[in-house]
Amino acid sequence: MVFAISMFMMNSCKKEEEITSVTDGEGNVYQVVKIGEQHWMAENLKATKLNDGTAITLATDNSIWGSATTPVYCYYDNNAGNKDVYGALYNFHCVSTGKLCPTGWHVPTESDWNILQAELGGELVAGGKMKTTGTTYWNNPNTGASNESGFNARGSGVRLLAGVFGDLKNFALWWTSTEGGPGAWFRSVHNQNTNLNSQGYNKKNGLSVRCIKD
Repeated sequence: MVFAISMFMMNSCKKEEEITSVTDGEGNVYQVVKIGEQHWMAENLKATKLNDGTAITLATDNSIWGSATTPVYCYYDNNAGNKDVYGALYNFHCVSTGKLCPTGWHVPTESDWNILQAELGGELVAGGKMKTTGTTYWNNPNTGASNESGFNARGSGVRLLAGVFGDLKNFALWWTSTEGGPGAWFRSVHNQNTNLNSQGYNKKNGLSVRCIKD
């Protein structure tokens, strides 16, 4: 009986195993940060396949990008050198497959983002706590950036439905998995304020993705 009680106490005192990284099906390793009770990737997704092994089409041509009705991705300025710095940009068709993130992870819903926002003090300040400091990955003035959450947001920019790239080091924009507005909701942070913004966007635009653990 004493032995059983001792074992129970030992087991009950064990801390939940800390999750520090996650690996996708292509071998890309992503650092993970725990914010409140949520586990988030601490860098943008760069997968070129869905988690069932299906390849995502790389769309460099502007007309192909803008007319795509299936999952496509690219790197900012069609420069593969941006892959490891800023991750990939995906249209919403990638998100809507439900298979973009590693198994056991998902593209966050608006509700998931709302929980993160509340944990970081609300819409008007959360962005500053998510942005990397300095001007390596952001243009001046990178207002209020502290990265105290460990989210490591970088100004990864956007590809618009016409194929044009823009806002590198000015904006970081991430798809949610929630449809609405003119297409689907996204979250963003900006170099000139500390907001975590929520807005609807056309599904053909190319945005970054962060994954959250199921």
